[in-house]
Amino acid sequence: MKILIIEDELKTAAFLKKGFTEEGDVVDIATNGIDGQHLSATGDYDVIVLDVMLPQRDGWWVLQEIRKRRADQPVILLTALDAISQRVKGLQLGADDYLVKPFAFSELLMRVRNILRRCHVRAEDVLHYADLEVDLLRHKVWRAGESIGLAPQEYRLLAYLMRFPGEVLTRTRIAEQVWDMNFDGDSNVVDVAIRRLRRKVDDPYSGRLIHTLRGVGYVLERRN
Repeated sequence: MKILIIEDELKTAAFLKKGFTEEGDVVDIATNGIDGQHLSATGDYDVIVLDVMLPQRDGWWVLQEIRKRRADQPVILLTALDAISQRVKGLQLGADDYLVKPFAFSELLMRVRNILRRCHVRAEDVLHYADLEVDLLRHKVWRAGESIGLAPQEYRLLAYLMRFPGEVLTRTRIAEQVWDMNFDGDSNVVDVAIRRLRRKVDDPYSGRLIHTLRGVGYVLERRN
């Protein structure tokens, strides 16, 4: 998943980023309402975790701006405001869920995944291509019916390729979406990750699926 966290408490934001990153997700952080609204409008996020008490513009405003653009953008409010009237307000404004601080990360993770199931983000829970399967909710991978164990970065890379079968993905685009980083032309981080991924999902099986376009990037494609 790609997740936007709009949270002004730096310790909380860092805690959330660490937790989601360990789950294999990519995380962007905004620490005020204006920046959060901008990222939500310009980025493509599976879910947005939104605090209410934010500097510059509060979470109520951010949520309303999100809903003006996208009725189906999953948003979960994460806030210290625990009055019933405030919970009702959040849901009336269009939040998919409301979690009160302090909270357990395991509960937040469960709620995020439940939201994604309900909203059918990315249309499918399991991606299929040729004899390859990726379960987006359970972080499981199979090829030819055999389970394949992947490291978190390898999983994120494969899941991203699986979302765009047959489409050439540049190294810059992969670096931005999978590692949340600006690609340095002198860096080989993407190439190294692709080699490791191929050793697990291509080399032991008949028919390579991950192909290189020299000077451009990579494509997930079945070729005769």
